[in-house]
Amino acid sequence: MAEDHIRYDILAQEALRGVVRKVLTEVSRTGLPGEHHFFISFVTRAPGVRISQRLLEQYDKEMTIVLQNQFWDLKVTDTGFEVGLSFDGINEMLFVPFSAIKGFFDPSVQFGLQFEVANAGEADASEDAADDAGIVDAETPDAAEPEGDTEEKVVSLDSFRKK
Repeated sequence: MAEDHIRYDILAQEALRGVVRKVLTEVSRTGLPGEHHFFISFVTRAPGVRISQRLLEQYDKEMTIVLQNQFWDLKVTDTGFEVGLSFDGINEMLFVPFSAIKGFFDPSVQFGLQFEVANAGEADASEDAADDAGIVDAETPDAAEPEGDTEEKVVSLDSFRKK
């Protein structure tokens, strides 16, 4: 088989990341339409990711955020997005480069994309991202409390959608 000097795999990943960029750009301008909301998984130690030390300690490898009910200051650039979210009642600003995203899912229409993350340092790039993801759930804020050294923390962001 001939060697792929064009690297179609990389070109396809970049094009699909462009879909995420375009969707988030539109949401930053007009808000979430209808029932749309997003689960975005990313590698927390990928180059360019900016999250607090507190969150990095909780989500050492990967994190999933939910943009649904309450979030603020969503700003999208050519290279990534910044968004304000609340974790355990503490407001945080996150910056996530598009290159750090492992998954994007809109459950309202069953649309999802998965990505390979290059240069993620020591982060686990396993195929089963859900095992390592911290899913944030604002309806159960106490769920983010440490439950033990071997378990991931689960928090919900359902109430963080811009109203």
